[in-house]
Amino acid sequence: MQKSLLLFTYLLASHTAYANTWIDIPAGGFLMGSTTQQIEEGYRISQKGYGHDGVRKAGWFDSESPQITAHTNAFKIMQTPVTQAEYALFIEGTGYRAPFVSPKQWQSYHLVHPYSHVKSYLWLNKQYPDNKANHPIVLVNINDARAYARWLSKKTGRNLQLPSEKQWEKAMRGSQGLLYPWGNTYHDGYLNNADQAKLAHRPLGTLPVGSFPQAASPYGILDGAGQVFEWTRDVTNQKAIVKGGSWDDYGGVCRPAAHHTRPITLKHILIGFRLIYIGKM
Repeated sequence: MQKSLLLFTYLLASHTAYANTWIDIPAGGFLMGSTTQQIEEGYRISQKGYGHDGVRKAGWFDSESPQITAHTNAFKIMQTPVTQAEYALFIEGTGYRAPFVSPKQWQSYHLVHPYSHVKSYLWLNKQYPDNKANHPIVLVNINDARAYARWLSKKTGRNLQLPSEKQWEKAMRGSQGLLYPWGNTYHDGYLNNADQAKLAHRPLGTLPVGSFPQAASPYGILDGAGQVFEWTRDVTNQKAIVKGGSWDDYGGVCRPAAHHTRPITLKHILIGFRLIYIGKM
């Protein structure tokens, strides 16, 4: 039976932090990675969205093969990514630096997004952007995410950490290795990504967490496809695996089996995080 437990809710004079919910993921095996057919489906959906086959030519999804049976111990994971309001409690409680990237630093990343796209996600006077309290936190690198985990661990008395790629993928795909959290058929109205933005005739950008309850994973996890990429704790050569795709991507990139690496120092408008822990609440 699925169990979900409220983590915490703080009410402060300045703002309200939204409660996150912990979801139990049972011990056992699951299908991880992709079959040749699933990889081909990812390329097909991507080509339809982007209007070209550049993703296929670059081989973005080739490393997902072979599909294997992987195993995890039982753990608990946040139902949604950490929000701006939740992260604000950490800033307020510790004096930790607020999410920020300068124009010069952003330019040094050599990304496709101009700095003008960053401005709506910048904090001012240690306050999160207007109307984004319940949106995922972004512009945090992996060390910022780890610092938040340490702070919340002290607050709750539990050892919280970033998920491994294996843990993250199991939570989003279930034991049967679904192509998407909700099933094996792509629905462009089930996730916050470039396809859905076109469908809804709205600007690209983050949305409140949990905006697509119909897209829950078999365990009840939300925002497992699209919205923001999420840091994992798997790091090699100063690059970490990020999972999930983002609001700026098309469906193939947003499959939970897809994985990409990003420098651990990167602060991006497309990357956030959620936490896990092992043990009883």
